[in-house]
Amino acid sequence: MAQLNFKHLRYFWTVAKAGSIARAAVQLHVTPQSISGQLAEFQAVLGAEVLRRAGRGLELTDAGRRILRYAEEIFGLGEELLAAVRDQKAQPMPPFRIGIADSVPKSVTYRVLEPVLNMPEAVRLVCREGRLAALLADLAVHRLDMVIADRPMPPEIKVRAYNHLLGTSDLTVFAAPPLEKMLKGRFPACLDHAPFLMPGEGVAIHAALERWFEAQKVHPRIVAEFDDGALMKAFGQSGAGLFVAPTAIADDVCAQYGVEGIGRIDGVTEELYAITTERRLRHPAVRAISVAAERTVFVRPKAKTDARAGRRRQ
Repeated sequence: MAQLNFKHLRYFWTVAKAGSIARAAVQLHVTPQSISGQLAEFQAVLGAEVLRRAGRGLELTDAGRRILRYAEEIFGLGEELLAAVRDQKAQPMPPFRIGIADSVPKSVTYRVLEPVLNMPEAVRLVCREGRLAALLADLAVHRLDMVIADRPMPPEIKVRAYNHLLGTSDLTVFAAPPLEKMLKGRFPACLDHAPFLMPGEGVAIHAALERWFEAQKVHPRIVAEFDDGALMKAFGQSGAGLFVAPTAIADDVCAQYGVEGIGRIDGVTEELYAITTERRLRHPAVRAISVAAERTVFVRPKAKTDARAGRRRQ
C-alpha cells in the first residue's frame, strides 16, 4: 500500500499557496524541476490530479482543494507543536465547562462566575446556555462540569448528580421613573392593574408570583412574559411595565437599567443551584463559585426599596 510522503505534501502545499512552481521554488530554495518531479510523484501515489495549468499559472482541481484543507490542518498543527516545544512554560489552560439554565438572571450568573477568571489555578471558562433538561443530559455524559440553575434537578430526570444551593434572595419590583410616577397607592396595592412584565412559565418563580398576587388581592395587567430575564429588564427599562429581579442584585439593576425599586416581595424567593456530579465541591472553580455566591452575591444589599414600600403615592 502506498504511503503518504510528507515532503511531497509540503511541496504541493507550498505551490498551492504560491500559485506557481517558480514562486514556490524560491520559497523552498530548490529548482523548479525538483518541485515538478516531486509533484508528479505525489499525483502518481494519489492516483489523482491535484494541480492543472491555468494560463501562466496553476489552479487546484477538486481533489487538490480537498487535499489542501488537510494539508493546512496538518502543517498548522506542526507549527503549534514547534511553538509548544520552544516554550515549555506555555501550558494550555484546562477548560471548565458550565451549563447555564436560560431562566437564570444573567447579572447573577456573571457575579458568581467572575471569580473563576481570577483563580490562581488558571482555567478557560466555557459557558453554554440552554434548557435545564438538555444541560443535565450533557452533564451526565461529562460534556459539562457543572450546571447553574434556578431550581434543583427535577426528580423525573434520572441523572446521577447533586444539588448544591448557592443562595436565595427575595424579590424586588422595579419600575422606570416615568412609570413609577404613574402608580397610585402603597405597595403592593399599587400593582393592581399596573402593566407588568412576567417571568415565563419556564422560570421557577412564575407560579410563586401568581400565588403571591392572589394572596395580596392584586391583579397586575400582564403585558408580556419572558424566559430571558435580560430581555425582560430591557423592556422594563423602556417603561413597558414593572418587573422583578432578586433583591440581592437590586443596586446593580437600578444602576444598569436606570430603574427604581418600588417594593420587596418577601414571600417569593429566587434560588440559585450548582448541579454537579460530585457530592462534595472539590473542583477549585466550583469552590470559587460557591464562595463568591455566599460572600458577595447573596448578601442583603442596602436596598432603598423599604422606605418606598410604605410611601403613599398620589
